[in-house]
Amino acid sequence: MSKWYAIYSNILHLHFSEGFYNLPESAKNAVSPASPIKRLLKMAGYTLVRLIGNLFKKVEQPQKLQGKVWLYVVSQNNYDSLRFLKDGLPNAVFVAGQSKEIGKYNQAVARISLRRKVLYYYKFFPLYFQFIKYKKLSTNRFTDILYDAIGFYEVYLSKLQKYKPAAIVFANDHNADARAMLLAAKAAGIKTAYIQHASISPIFPPLDYDLSLLEGQDALDKYKLCGAITGRVELVGMPKADTFIKYRTYNQSIKSIGVGCNLMDATEEIIALASQLANDFPEVTVILRPHPRDNRDFEKILGSYPNTRFSDSRQVPTFDFLKDLDVLLSGNSGIHLEAVLLNVWSIYFNMNRSEKLHDYYGFIQKGLIDEAATYGQLQSMLQQNLTNRPHVYKRAQYFNAVIGSPYDGKSSELALKHLKEFINS
Repeated sequence: MSKWYAIYSNILHLHFSEGFYNLPESAKNAVSPASPIKRLLKMAGYTLVRLIGNLFKKVEQPQKLQGKVWLYVVSQNNYDSLRFLKDGLPNAVFVAGQSKEIGKYNQAVARISLRRKVLYYYKFFPLYFQFIKYKKLSTNRFTDILYDAIGFYEVYLSKLQKYKPAAIVFANDHNADARAMLLAAKAAGIKTAYIQHASISPIFPPLDYDLSLLEGQDALDKYKLCGAITGRVELVGMPKADTFIKYRTYNQSIKSIGVGCNLMDATEEIIALASQLANDFPEVTVILRPHPRDNRDFEKILGSYPNTRFSDSRQVPTFDFLKDLDVLLSGNSGIHLEAVLLNVWSIYFNMNRSEKLHDYYGFIQKGLIDEAATYGQLQSMLQQNLTNRPHVYKRAQYFNAVIGSPYDGKSSELALKHLKEFINS
């Protein structure tokens, strides 16, 4: 087993794990097409648009990167999770890879040039054959993910040695580019910190940062299942929720129902649920919110219902969507926890009956949310509580360490305190 296989196996820990391979196809399709032809087309597109396209773009601004605290982000959600640090850490700068899509924040991040990434693709076939030897099924299914990952580590290591950031703060611990940055930082002797930005799964990589700021006991317990934890761990709640705690709803009646769907949910089942709700509860506003990567045109299909609205997740932050709700319906999504923090009654409703991925995050098992197994059961639950909606936010105490404490709504202060001590130590 070569040094490079060990590095890339670490970088690809989640997507090349047995647990991820055994997920339903709908979950895997979100990161890699099921069709081998589409995977080849994805690799070809990546080669032309990213690898070759990056050669002709100068994006790096050294003065923004040298000696700063890097807030490394790989998505719009990551940016939202770390945004509170920008004012609290004057020496901090948001950083992303050259062509990484950060949604509405694309112009707000300093970019790391990936021009030289193409130089490392001579490693692809040697790595491919080693991955085939040790992880044949995952390699055949996720060749495109391996292909995309090549070169991140090597380029990032050279950039870190050049710019010597004071520390790097992450909000993602499992994407290939974020894993590559973490391993490069360790090799370069640079401090690393991690702030949890979403719910955790036991198939995630082991927690391996100098400082990890987790939301609550649930995340810590799940990371213990992932492997040995290194570095210091603190439980700080959810900083990105702080400014919205004042919007906790204490409505007794149900006037709005949100449907949070993602790429794992079947189109026909999403439409059926939203249309049934619109018909059966004409006095209630139904707000459908697809995932940011979901390009299905539900608005065109459901626009005829006068009590149906849409929330654009590319433009409207999650908590802005949730603060207008009394009830949330969703399948396997971390949005359940965020809803309960705002005292929104959250109900698990499976919108893909063909695949059996039940309670992926353990929210039902731990009593955070309720479950409706059929639409008839859901309709009955809603009808019985139309004027007597349950208050649920204290159910989140196991998941969010500050609920009911003096730091409830002040997670940002607590996280910033730990980070400043860590960076200045």
